[in-house]
Amino acid sequence: MTNLASGSEQIRALATEREDSDPAETAEWLEALDAVVAHVGKGRAQYLFDRLAEHALSLGVESARARITPYVNTIGLDEQPPYPGNLELEERLGAALRWNALAMVVRANQAYGELGGHIASYASAADLFEVGFNHFFRAAAPGAADGAGGDLVYFQPHSSPGVYARAYLEGFLSEEHLQHYRREISGPGLCSYPHPWLMPDFWQFPTGSMGIGPINSIYQARFMRYLQNRGLAHTEGRKVWGFFGDGEMDEPESIGALSLAAREGLDNLVFVINCNLQRLDGPVRSNGRIIDELEAQFTGAGWNVIKVVWGSDWDVLFARDRTGALPRAFAHTVDGQFQTFSANDGAYNRARFFGQNPELAALAAQLSDEDIDRLRRGGHDARKLYAAYAQALSHRGQPTVILAKTMKGFGMGVTGQGRMTTHQQKKLGFDDLKAFRDRFRLPLSDEDVAQVRFYKPADDSPEMRYLHARREALGGYLPRRRTAASQGLAVPPTQAWGQFALQAAGKEMSTTMALVRMLGALLKDHALGPRVVPIVADEARTFGMASLFRQVGIYSPLGQLYEPEDLGSILYYREDTSGQILEEGISEAGAVSSWIAASTSYSVHDLPMLPFYIYYSMFGFQRIGDIIWAAADQRARGFLIGATAGKTTLGGEGLQHQDGSSHLAASTIPNCRAYDPAFAYEVATIVDEGMREMVERQHDVFYYVTVMNENTAQPSAPEGDFQAVREGILKGIYRLPSASNDAARVQLLGAGAILGEVLIARQMLQEDWGIEAGVWSVTSFTELQRDGMAAERLARLGEPAEAPYATQALGASSGPVIAATDYVRAVPELIRAYVPRRYVTLGTDGFGRSDTREALRRFFEVDRASIVIAALKALADDGEIEADVVVSARERYGKNKPVQAGSWQR
Repeated sequence: MTNLASGSEQIRALATEREDSDPAETAEWLEALDAVVAHVGKGRAQYLFDRLAEHALSLGVESARARITPYVNTIGLDEQPPYPGNLELEERLGAALRWNALAMVVRANQAYGELGGHIASYASAADLFEVGFNHFFRAAAPGAADGAGGDLVYFQPHSSPGVYARAYLEGFLSEEHLQHYRREISGPGLCSYPHPWLMPDFWQFPTGSMGIGPINSIYQARFMRYLQNRGLAHTEGRKVWGFFGDGEMDEPESIGALSLAAREGLDNLVFVINCNLQRLDGPVRSNGRIIDELEAQFTGAGWNVIKVVWGSDWDVLFARDRTGALPRAFAHTVDGQFQTFSANDGAYNRARFFGQNPELAALAAQLSDEDIDRLRRGGHDARKLYAAYAQALSHRGQPTVILAKTMKGFGMGVTGQGRMTTHQQKKLGFDDLKAFRDRFRLPLSDEDVAQVRFYKPADDSPEMRYLHARREALGGYLPRRRTAASQGLAVPPTQAWGQFALQAAGKEMSTTMALVRMLGALLKDHALGPRVVPIVADEARTFGMASLFRQVGIYSPLGQLYEPEDLGSILYYREDTSGQILEEGISEAGAVSSWIAASTSYSVHDLPMLPFYIYYSMFGFQRIGDIIWAAADQRARGFLIGATAGKTTLGGEGLQHQDGSSHLAASTIPNCRAYDPAFAYEVATIVDEGMREMVERQHDVFYYVTVMNENTAQPSAPEGDFQAVREGILKGIYRLPSASNDAARVQLLGAGAILGEVLIARQMLQEDWGIEAGVWSVTSFTELQRDGMAAERLARLGEPAEAPYATQALGASSGPVIAATDYVRAVPELIRAYVPRRYVTLGTDGFGRSDTREALRRFFEVDRASIVIAALKALADDGEIEADVVVSARERYGKNKPVQAGSWQR
C-alpha cells in the first residue's frame, strides 16, 4: 500500500483530539441540526450555525474547526439543478474547439519551431469556458442602451487558442487568422495572449502577465459599483468573470485585493480558478493541496467558496461509499500524487489509488480499467460547472470563487496529460493526434489528422445552429472590444480652471499644489466634472488634496458609519456612497488598477471618464511598472501624476522615496506622453492638451506628468505669441524669454525641479564671468526623442522629413548645450543625437540621500555651481575661453577638492 499522507496531514495528526465528556449531549445537538436541515433546509441551518458561531465568539468560545472542508464538491447531487443545454451538441462543439485550438499551435510549430504556444492549458480549461459561453456570459448587444453592457470576462492567457477557436466557429476570425497564429507581421495574425493593443476589436483585458488579471478584475467590479452609486451608469446585473490558474494565485497581486472585494460585498464578481494542480514546471503544491490552501485563503478573506472537484462519474461511487473511504483517501493524497494519477491509465489508478485498502477496492470492483480512466474531475463536467456558476450568479453579499479541479493536458493522451513537460508541449505526433481525434470522436479522416486541418461544421449543422442560438440568447458574441466611446467629452477652456497658473505673477506655490488646484476647478465644471476621477493610494493630505474631501467626498459603498475625529475642521475626512475620490489605502497596485478601470471606461462601458491618479513618483513605474504596461496594452486614457518628483525635491525622505528614473521607464511605453514641467503654466498647458487628446479626440494615449513639492515663485506664461510657447511645451522644448538671448554663448537646458538652478546659473555666468547664456525649459526629453527618431526614419527611407524639433529649436542658437535634470543622465541623453553642437548632460545618478535640497543638488552635481562649471568647461573645450577660467571657477565655488572616481554612485 502506498503511503500518500501529506506533510500537513501528518502535522494535523499530531494534534490530540478533544475528549467528548458527554456523547449523549453531543448527539442531541447534532440531531437538532440534522432536523433543521431535513425539515427547513440548509439555508436555515447555515443561518443558525453562523449565529451560534457569532454568539460563541462573544462568549470567548473559539472554534478549533479548520477553514477547509472535505475534498469533495460543495454542491451535492441533490442540490444540482437540471442542465438546461443539449449536452450532446455541446460535447461536439467542445471537441471541435479543442481540436482547432490544438491544431493552430501544432501547425505553427511544425512550420516555425520557435513560435511557441500552449496546448495543455486550454485542454484543461475548455469546459470552464464553454459552460460560460453557452449559458452565462452575457454580451453587450449592438446598440444596447445604458445598463445592457454585458459581462466582462478576464480570460486565462495560456488558453487564448481556445477563445480564438470559438471566434473562428462564430465567423469572427477566418482560417487565415488561425494559420497566422503568433505571426502578426506577415498576415492577419493572432497575438499570443489577450492583448487589446494588438487586437483592439477583440480582446478587452490584457492578462498575459500573471497576477495582473485578478487584481484588475476586482477593481473593475468595484468601479462598476462606483459608477452605479454615483448615478453615472446602470451596472446592476452585470458580472465580472475572472479565469485564472491555481499557480497564478502565488502572485502577490492575485491575492492582494481579496479582502477589498469581500469588504465591499462585490457579488458582481466571480473568480473561476483552474486547479489543474500544475504550474509550468510541475505540481503547484506537490506536497500539499492547492485547493485546500485556496479555500482557506478565500474563506478567510470573506469570499463565497464553491469547490468543483469530482465529476458526475464519481457520484455513483460516493453513493456506494458508506464508510467515507473516498474522502479519507482524498484527504491523504497530495497534488503531486494526483498529477501522477492523471498522467497514468485506469490500470495504474486501480492499483495505486483504489488499491490502497479493501474499501476502495470494493468501490472500484465493478469498474473496468477504461471506466476508471474516464472518471472525470469536476472541471471537465458541464453539469457540475453549471451548478457552480448558477449558484455564483445567485449568491448575494459576497464575491464568489469557484475552485474547479481539472487535468492539465486533458485528453492529450499518455504523452501529454498530466506530464511534467505538458506546459511546454507544442507538437504532437500522428499517433497522438489520432488518439486525440478518437478520444473526442471528431469526424476527421486520417488525412485530415496528418495535415492537422482545421475543422468547422457546416453552417446549417445542428452544432453551428446551437452555437449561434446560445450566443444570441445571451446578447451576442464575446470577447469583443469597443474601440471608441460613442460620444466624447467637451473640455472647458483653460481660463476656466487654470487662469491662476497662466497669470501666476510670481506667486509662490509648488507644481503639485497647482495641479491639485486645477483638479478642484475641473471638478466644478458642470459637464466634465462628474467624469473626473481623483485617485490616490494614500497621503492625499501630503499632496494638498484634503480640500477635495469636503468638495466631492471619498467613495465608500457604506457611506460614513462613524463620526470622524476631524469633523469640526473644514477639511474633515468625509466618506459618501456617491463620493468621487477613490482613496485606496497603501496599495499602489490597487490604485493603478482603479485607474485602469476608469481610464478604459470609454471602451468597457461606453462612458468616458477622466482619472487622475496622484502618487509619489518613485512608487509608480519602479514599483508597479508591469501594471502600467498592461494599462498601455489596454489603451488606457488618463493622467498619471508623479508627485514629489525627482531625486532632490523630496529632501529628507531618502533613498527609497527619491525618484531619478521614472521618466526613463516612461520613455519605453509607446503610448505614454511623459512630461516634466517646471512651471504651473506648463502644467496647465499639458493638462489641457492631454484632456483634449484623450476625451475629445479619443486618442489611445495616457499622460505621465511629474510635479514637485517645492514652493517656488511661479512666473506667468510668457507674453506675446503664446501659441508658439504652447507648441514648444507640448513638443518638449522652448526658450525662456531674455534680453540677452541673441548674445548667448552657451545654451542651458533645464527640466522640472532643476530649471530653477539653471536660471540662477545663467545669472552667475553673466555676473561672475561675463558670459551670456540662453535658458531653455525642456518639458519632455521623451517627446523630443520620439520626434527625432521619427525624422531619422523618414530620412532613412527617403521620405521628405523636417529636421528633428530639438535640432530646429537649438540650431538657431550658438555655443555648447548643457542639460541638467533631477533624473539620471540617461534621460537628457535621449536627445544627444539631435543636439547640433557639443552636448553635456548632468543628472542624479546613484542612490539617494536624506538631506536638504541644496545639499542634495550639490552632492549630485546638478546645483547652480556645477551647471556653471559644466558650461565653462564646454566653452573651454570649444576653444571659446581659456582653460584656467574653469580652474578659477572650481576654486571659487569650492569644487576643487579631490574627488574619488565614481563617488556620485556611492
